[in-house]
Amino acid sequence: MSSENSDLSEQNSQQNAEDDSEQNNDAPIQEPRLWVGNGWTARVIKNEEDEGWAVAMIKDGEPEPALVGPWTMGRDKKNPKPLDINAFNTLVKTASEVLRRHEQQLHAQLHKSLYVATDEGQVKVLFDIVPDEDHPYAELSAYDADGEQLAKVRTSAAFKFNATTAASWIEGGYRKV
Repeated sequence: MSSENSDLSEQNSQQNAEDDSEQNNDAPIQEPRLWVGNGWTARVIKNEEDEGWAVAMIKDGEPEPALVGPWTMGRDKKNPKPLDINAFNTLVKTASEVLRRHEQQLHAQLHKSLYVATDEGQVKVLFDIVPDEDHPYAELSAYDADGEQLAKVRTSAAFKFNATTAASWIEGGYRKV
């Protein structure tokens, strides 16, 4: 039995060592100029344009930084101030906000809507651009006050969408434009 206990103890030690190494691989990096955690990497870099320092925030899996901004000099006025938990959390929040605003702006550019008054009532007209690399296009669709789709056509992504063109499309019987 002592041989079995010895083997079991050795297996547990090996498993614990493997668990520790896995935990260390997943542990956040917290160095003075490099912090990794919460899906982000903060890297303090030399600012090539002047004597100062900058910090780059890179979202995991992305090739380019979402945010690059100035970084504070340390007390010696030569080296950067080390990153800390408060600075890292603030940088993550700021970089996340930058990405969110960028996504909102892109969505607003690709998806537009307006209302056109007709004899039958308000018609909601949507213009949705599909940003295909080779052949971008747009879909123009119309909905009545109850949300029922009245028409949908495919058109050029360069179609000039405004109240006048939307009204003309409706008046023309929702023909392809």
